[in-house]
Amino acid sequence: MNQHQKRLGRVLTAVTAAAVLAAWYLVTSRGGIKQSLLPSPQSVWAAFVSICRNGYKNYTFLQHLGASMWRLLSAFGLAILTAVPLGLASGYSPLVRGVMDTFVEFYRPLPPLAYYTLLVLWFGIGNESKIILLYLACFAPIYIACVSAVLRIPANYTASAATLGANKLQTFFHVVLPACLPDIFVGTKTAIGVGYTTLVAAEMVAAKTGIGWMVLDASNYLRSDIVFCIIIVMGLTGILIDLALRLLQKLLVPWSGKE
Repeated sequence: MNQHQKRLGRVLTAVTAAAVLAAWYLVTSRGGIKQSLLPSPQSVWAAFVSICRNGYKNYTFLQHLGASMWRLLSAFGLAILTAVPLGLASGYSPLVRGVMDTFVEFYRPLPPLAYYTLLVLWFGIGNESKIILLYLACFAPIYIACVSAVLRIPANYTASAATLGANKLQTFFHVVLPACLPDIFVGTKTAIGVGYTTLVAAEMVAAKTGIGWMVLDASNYLRSDIVFCIIIVMGLTGILIDLALRLLQKLLVPWSGKE
Protein backbone atom coordinates (compact mmCIF):
# COMPACT_ATOMS: atom_id res chain seq x y z
CA MET A 1 0.00 0.00 0.00
CA ASN A 2 1.56 3.30 -1.10
CA GLN A 3 1.41 6.63 0.71
CA HIS A 4 -1.34 7.97 -1.56
CA GLN A 5 -3.63 5.06 -0.71
CA LYS A 6 -2.93 5.51 3.00
CA ARG A 7 -3.81 9.21 2.85
CA LEU A 8 -6.96 8.41 0.88
CA GLY A 9 -7.93 5.84 3.51
CA ARG A 10 -7.53 8.41 6.30
CA VAL A 11 -9.61 10.94 4.37
CA LEU A 12 -12.36 8.40 3.79
CA THR A 13 -12.34 7.50 7.49
CA ALA A 14 -12.75 11.16 8.48
CA VAL A 15 -15.48 11.73 5.87
CA THR A 16 -17.38 8.64 7.01
CA ALA A 17 -17.25 9.73 10.66
CA ALA A 18 -18.41 13.23 9.72
CA ALA A 19 -21.27 11.81 7.62
CA VAL A 20 -22.45 9.61 10.50
CA LEU A 21 -22.41 12.57 12.91
CA ALA A 22 -24.26 14.76 10.41
CA ALA A 23 -26.92 12.10 9.83
CA TRP A 24 -27.30 11.61 13.59
CA TYR A 25 -27.76 15.36 14.08
CA LEU A 26 -30.28 15.69 11.26
CA VAL A 27 -32.37 12.74 12.41
CA THR A 28 -32.57 13.91 16.02
CA SER A 29 -33.00 17.63 15.27
CA ARG A 30 -36.36 17.09 13.57
CA GLY A 31 -37.92 15.94 16.84
CA GLY A 32 -39.61 12.86 15.43
CA ILE A 33 -37.69 10.48 17.69
CA LYS A 34 -37.90 10.41 21.46
CA GLN A 35 -34.73 11.45 23.28
CA SER A 36 -35.02 8.33 25.43
CA LEU A 37 -34.64 6.20 22.29
CA LEU A 38 -32.09 8.22 20.34
CA PRO A 39 -30.55 11.22 22.12
CA SER A 40 -29.14 14.10 20.11
CA PRO A 41 -25.39 14.68 19.82
CA GLN A 42 -25.85 17.84 21.93
CA SER A 43 -27.45 15.91 24.81
CA VAL A 44 -24.77 13.21 24.66
CA TRP A 45 -22.06 15.87 24.81
CA ALA A 46 -23.86 17.55 27.72
CA ALA A 47 -24.00 14.20 29.55
CA PHE A 48 -20.27 13.72 29.00
CA VAL A 49 -19.48 17.18 30.35
CA SER A 50 -21.74 16.55 33.34
CA ILE A 51 -20.15 13.25 34.36
CA CYS A 52 -16.67 14.72 33.85
CA ARG A 53 -17.50 17.62 36.16
CA ASN A 54 -19.77 15.95 38.70
CA GLY A 55 -18.95 12.28 38.42
CA TYR A 56 -21.49 9.48 38.45
CA LYS A 57 -22.94 7.81 41.54
CA ASN A 58 -20.32 9.01 44.05
CA TYR A 59 -17.31 8.36 41.81
CA THR A 60 -15.54 10.55 39.30
CA PHE A 61 -15.53 9.61 35.65
CA LEU A 62 -11.80 8.90 35.78
CA GLN A 63 -12.35 6.51 38.69
CA HIS A 64 -14.96 4.62 36.67
CA LEU A 65 -12.72 4.54 33.62
CA GLY A 66 -9.67 3.59 35.69
CA ALA A 67 -11.51 0.72 37.38
CA SER A 68 -12.56 -0.75 34.05
CA MET A 69 -9.12 -0.31 32.50
CA TRP A 70 -7.49 -1.96 35.52
CA ARG A 71 -9.77 -4.99 35.23
CA LEU A 72 -9.37 -5.24 31.47
CA LEU A 73 -5.63 -4.60 31.13
CA SER A 74 -4.61 -6.71 34.13
CA ALA A 75 -6.59 -9.66 32.73
CA PHE A 76 -5.16 -8.98 29.26
CA GLY A 77 -1.61 -8.91 30.61
CA LEU A 78 -2.08 -12.16 32.51
CA ALA A 79 -3.54 -13.77 29.39
CA ILE A 80 -0.49 -12.77 27.34
CA LEU A 81 1.91 -14.08 29.98
CA THR A 82 0.24 -17.50 30.06
CA ALA A 83 -1.39 -18.00 26.65
CA VAL A 84 1.72 -17.20 24.58
CA PRO A 85 4.05 -19.80 26.14
CA LEU A 86 1.28 -22.41 26.41
CA GLY A 87 0.20 -21.76 22.82
CA LEU A 88 3.75 -22.01 21.48
CA ALA A 89 4.32 -25.18 23.52
CA SER A 90 1.08 -26.65 22.19
CA GLY A 91 2.14 -25.87 18.65
CA TYR A 92 5.42 -27.66 19.27
CA SER A 93 4.06 -30.66 21.14
CA PRO A 94 0.94 -32.69 20.22
CA LEU A 95 0.90 -33.96 23.81
CA VAL A 96 0.63 -30.46 25.29
CA ARG A 97 -1.89 -29.51 22.63
CA GLY A 98 -4.01 -32.54 23.45
CA VAL A 99 -4.23 -31.51 27.09
CA MET A 100 -4.78 -27.78 26.51
CA ASP A 101 -7.29 -28.14 23.68
CA THR A 102 -9.54 -30.15 25.97
CA PHE A 103 -10.06 -27.12 28.20
CA VAL A 104 -9.83 -24.30 25.67
CA GLU A 105 -12.18 -25.78 23.09
CA PHE A 106 -14.70 -26.62 25.81
CA TYR A 107 -15.04 -23.20 27.42
CA ARG A 108 -14.30 -21.01 24.38
CA PRO A 109 -17.81 -21.26 22.82
CA LEU A 110 -19.56 -20.72 26.16
CA PRO A 111 -21.22 -17.35 26.77
CA PRO A 112 -19.37 -15.52 29.58
CA LEU A 113 -22.51 -15.18 31.68
CA ALA A 114 -22.93 -18.96 31.60
CA TYR A 115 -19.99 -19.48 33.93
CA TYR A 116 -19.69 -16.05 35.53
CA THR A 117 -22.08 -17.05 38.30
CA LEU A 118 -19.73 -19.93 39.16
CA LEU A 119 -16.77 -17.55 39.29
CA VAL A 120 -18.70 -15.29 41.67
CA LEU A 121 -19.49 -18.27 43.92
CA TRP A 122 -15.86 -19.41 43.92
CA PHE A 123 -14.01 -16.07 44.06
CA GLY A 124 -16.55 -13.63 45.47
CA ILE A 125 -18.07 -10.45 44.08
CA GLY A 126 -14.87 -8.40 44.10
CA ASN A 127 -12.42 -7.73 41.31
CA GLU A 128 -11.06 -11.29 41.38
CA SER A 129 -14.06 -12.87 39.67
CA LYS A 130 -14.25 -10.04 37.14
CA ILE A 131 -10.57 -10.25 36.24
CA ILE A 132 -10.75 -14.04 35.90
CA LEU A 133 -13.76 -13.72 33.58
CA LEU A 134 -11.89 -11.23 31.40
CA TYR A 135 -8.77 -13.38 31.57
CA LEU A 136 -10.65 -16.40 30.20
CA ALA A 137 -12.14 -14.23 27.45
CA CYS A 138 -8.67 -12.99 26.41
CA PHE A 139 -6.84 -16.29 26.82
CA ALA A 140 -8.48 -18.34 24.06
CA PRO A 141 -7.82 -15.99 21.07
CA ILE A 142 -4.15 -15.56 22.02
CA TYR A 143 -3.65 -19.28 22.63
CA ILE A 144 -5.27 -20.29 19.34
CA ALA A 145 -3.25 -17.70 17.40
CA CYS A 146 0.00 -19.00 18.91
CA VAL A 147 -0.81 -22.64 18.13
CA SER A 148 -1.77 -21.76 14.57
CA ALA A 149 1.38 -19.66 14.13
CA VAL A 150 3.69 -22.53 15.12
CA LEU A 151 1.88 -25.05 12.94
CA ARG A 152 2.17 -22.72 9.93
CA ILE A 153 5.95 -22.31 10.12
CA PRO A 154 7.49 -23.86 6.96
CA ALA A 155 9.57 -26.92 7.74
CA ASN A 156 12.51 -25.56 5.77
CA TYR A 157 12.86 -22.69 8.30
CA THR A 158 13.76 -25.00 11.18
CA ALA A 159 15.64 -27.39 8.89
CA SER A 160 17.84 -24.55 7.65
CA ALA A 161 18.56 -23.48 11.22
CA ALA A 162 19.52 -27.04 12.16
CA THR A 163 21.76 -27.28 9.10
CA LEU A 164 23.59 -24.14 10.29
CA GLY A 165 24.19 -25.78 13.67
CA ALA A 166 21.51 -24.08 15.77
CA ASN A 167 20.24 -25.99 18.77
CA LYS A 168 16.56 -26.14 19.77
CA LEU A 169 16.76 -23.08 22.01
CA GLN A 170 18.50 -21.01 19.35
CA THR A 171 16.03 -22.22 16.73
CA PHE A 172 13.12 -21.15 18.93
CA PHE A 173 14.36 -17.63 19.67
CA HIS A 174 15.84 -16.86 16.25
CA VAL A 175 13.45 -18.69 13.92
CA VAL A 176 10.21 -19.85 15.54
CA LEU A 177 9.41 -16.84 17.75
CA PRO A 178 10.08 -14.18 15.05
CA ALA A 179 7.99 -16.17 12.58
CA CYS A 180 5.13 -16.37 15.09
CA LEU A 181 5.14 -12.74 16.25
CA PRO A 182 2.81 -11.37 13.52
CA ASP A 183 0.17 -13.99 14.33
CA ILE A 184 0.65 -13.42 18.06
CA PHE A 185 -0.15 -9.75 17.62
CA VAL A 186 -3.24 -10.64 15.60
CA GLY A 187 -4.32 -12.84 18.51
CA THR A 188 -3.70 -10.11 21.07
CA LYS A 189 -5.73 -7.56 19.09
CA THR A 190 -8.57 -10.06 18.82
CA ALA A 191 -8.29 -10.82 22.52
CA ILE A 192 -8.52 -7.20 23.64
CA GLY A 193 -11.67 -6.83 21.52
CA VAL A 194 -13.25 -9.93 23.02
CA GLY A 195 -12.22 -8.81 26.50
CA TYR A 196 -13.77 -5.40 26.00
CA THR A 197 -17.08 -6.93 24.88
CA THR A 198 -17.02 -9.06 28.03
CA LEU A 199 -16.37 -6.06 30.27
CA VAL A 200 -20.05 -5.19 30.64
CA ALA A 201 -20.81 -8.77 31.72
CA ALA A 202 -17.91 -8.65 34.17
CA GLU A 203 -19.33 -5.51 35.81
CA MET A 204 -22.93 -6.69 35.97
CA VAL A 205 -22.66 -8.37 39.35
CA ALA A 206 -22.15 -6.32 42.51
CA ALA A 207 -20.13 -3.56 40.88
CA LYS A 208 -20.27 0.09 41.81
CA THR A 209 -17.58 1.38 39.47
CA GLY A 210 -16.61 0.90 35.84
CA ILE A 211 -17.82 2.18 32.51
CA GLY A 212 -19.54 -1.13 31.80
CA TRP A 213 -21.49 -0.75 35.03
CA MET A 214 -22.33 2.84 34.10
CA VAL A 215 -24.00 1.64 30.88
CA LEU A 216 -26.10 -0.88 32.78
CA ASP A 217 -27.03 1.53 35.58
CA ALA A 218 -27.90 4.36 33.20
CA SER A 219 -30.08 2.04 31.11
CA ASN A 220 -32.09 1.16 34.22
CA TYR A 221 -33.05 4.83 34.54
CA LEU A 222 -33.57 5.30 30.76
CA ARG A 223 -30.61 7.70 30.60
CA SER A 224 -29.86 6.93 26.98
CA ASP A 225 -27.70 10.06 26.74
CA ILE A 226 -25.29 8.59 29.27
CA VAL A 227 -25.53 5.16 27.63
CA PHE A 228 -24.56 6.64 24.24
CA CYS A 229 -21.83 8.72 25.87
CA ILE A 230 -20.17 5.73 27.57
CA ILE A 231 -20.50 3.55 24.47
CA ILE A 232 -18.64 6.22 22.50
CA VAL A 233 -15.99 6.41 25.24
CA MET A 234 -15.60 2.63 25.13
CA GLY A 235 -15.21 2.75 21.36
CA LEU A 236 -12.59 5.50 21.51
CA THR A 237 -10.58 3.83 24.27
CA GLY A 238 -10.73 0.57 22.32
CA ILE A 239 -9.33 2.39 19.28
CA LEU A 240 -6.52 3.84 21.42
CA ILE A 241 -5.62 0.42 22.81
CA ASP A 242 -5.62 -1.08 19.32
CA LEU A 243 -3.44 1.81 18.09
CA ALA A 244 -0.98 1.16 20.92
CA LEU A 245 -0.80 -2.52 19.94
CA ARG A 246 -0.21 -1.56 16.31
CA LEU A 247 2.61 0.78 17.26
CA LEU A 248 4.14 -1.95 19.41
CA GLN A 249 3.83 -4.39 16.52
CA LYS A 250 5.62 -1.97 14.19
CA LEU A 251 8.39 -1.65 16.75
CA LEU A 252 8.82 -5.36 17.47
CA VAL A 253 7.77 -6.84 14.11
CA PRO A 254 8.86 -4.29 11.48
CA TRP A 255 8.87 -6.95 8.77
CA SER A 256 5.18 -7.82 9.20
CA GLY A 257 3.21 -7.24 5.98
CA LYS A 258 6.37 -6.61 3.91
CA GLU A 259 7.03 -10.12 2.69
